Amino acid sequence: MEETVIPIIEEQLKVEKKVIEKARYTFDKEVTEEDILLEFPLNQEHISIEKKAINQYVETAPPAVRYEGDTMIISVMREEAVIVKKLMLVEELHITRNTSQEMHSSTHTVRKEELIINKIEKLNTGE
Repeated sequence: MEETVIPIIEEQLKVEKKVIEKARYTFDKEVTEEDILLEFPLNQEHISIEKKAINQYVETAPPAVRYEGDTMIISVMREEAVIVKKLMLVEELHITRNTSQEMHSSTHTVRKEELIINKIEKLNTGE
């Protein structure tokens, strides 16, 4: 005996995916500029040299270099032929160091970036 099968109902599944938007974001970037004033000191040194004539005979040579406060003194000697040889202090160099300071200003532009994030909620549309 041969069996016959007659289909009456057949269920089938169909699977679909649907994208549902939950939230939306926007991004904005702001760039701002700001001028910055910088003030800073600059040091300068100035040297003055003054020659002082001495023209005196001395028994012993003074130190080649000596200091009086901020002034460096360098003795310049020469020998002279006389009946008796003596040292003559001819001159001294007085060297003084002076320091001055000036304020300088300089303006520079700097940039700053900020990222602003705004969240936009999705309205329930009954889907």
